[in-house]
Amino acid sequence: MIPAKRLCLSAILFLAAAMPAYAHVGIGTTSSFTAGFMHPLCGLDHMTVMIAVGLWAALKGGKAIWAWPAAFVGVMLAGAGLGMAHVPVPFVEPGILASVVALGLLVALAVDLPVAAGVAIIGLFALFHGHAHGTEVPENAGGLEYMAGFAAATVLLHATGIAAGLSLGMRFRGSARVAGAACAAIGVGLAFGVV
Repeated sequence: MIPAKRLCLSAILFLAAAMPAYAHVGIGTTSSFTAGFMHPLCGLDHMTVMIAVGLWAALKGGKAIWAWPAAFVGVMLAGAGLGMAHVPVPFVEPGILASVVALGLLVALAVDLPVAAGVAIIGLFALFHGHAHGTEVPENAGGLEYMAGFAAATVLLHATGIAAGLSLGMRFRGSARVAGAACAAIGVGLAFGVV
């Protein structure tokens, strides 16, 4: 088996060499609750990250089951507010790609961090996701509806990951870890434009 440090270093090098995907700004309708709700369900990066957050929370258990998804949604909405206000945040697209790989690796390696450390990691990635979507919404009530739909779908995807992780239980923990590895592989594929 590849040591965890080597695997993480390899993933970082892959991402550093990749061109940003620029898959977010200006894509599709961004002025209704339905459009916001459907957006995470139609993007591979969104689905994998949000389910990975739920899986990682389920693997950790305890307070992480609610704290990590809540941190993602809360910081994502704050990031969206920054995007809507045209406040620049550097490295948004690379940060989104890194989130797919990193969260996949955290699940695949069943990394057991303190809840506060998980909140910080998840919050950083959520800021990038939120900012990307905040920059694409109009500055009116339709934009707020879009973000409400986006947040609702995010909660649903987190819940899906948690339910899957808890239903697999300790006996099938390896299945959740395989899902994490698949998430990381998807992230590398997105970074290199092969997915």
